[in-house]
Amino acid sequence: MTTEIPSGNPRTHTTTLAATPKGAAICRRLARRQLATWGLNSTHTEPFYAALLIVAELAANAITHGRVAGRGFELHLALTTTVRRGTTLRIEISDPRGDRLPVLPAALTPNAQSGRGLTLIDALCDRWGTIPRHPNAKTVWTEIDLPTPTLTPTPDAP
Repeated sequence: MTTEIPSGNPRTHTTTLAATPKGAAICRRLARRQLATWGLNSTHTEPFYAALLIVAELAANAITHGRVAGRGFELHLALTTTVRRGTTLRIEISDPRGDRLPVLPAALTPNAQSGRGLTLIDALCDRWGTIPRHPNAKTVWTEIDLPTPTLTPTPDAP
């Protein structure tokens, strides 16, 4: 077992939302606002937009496939720095349907009606998976490793 050694305090944000289309829209807005607050929109533009697409897909899946009447879903964002991996953005969406786990389709046909969301998530993140949650719920998580930003030298003024 490998142990990660944190080199700083993680920045986290967690919120519970209604499992409705409006709840998914609010989830997308909250994620955009939080990631911008952490500065990812200016320091890591590509991972910022990838994260927004991942949040949108996971929220849509939570309200479509993970919905249970009267129960919501949860968004959790964490930005952590470890000695081994550097800075990582972790996105988690938890829903009350632990019996319906996401499965990456083996192959997509041009006429397939579903399955593209997980294929997109798999392409945009470095790692993803599921964690069972008590009672009979699940968390779908993704991780995006953020590259160390390179500073562009400024030309000396004459």
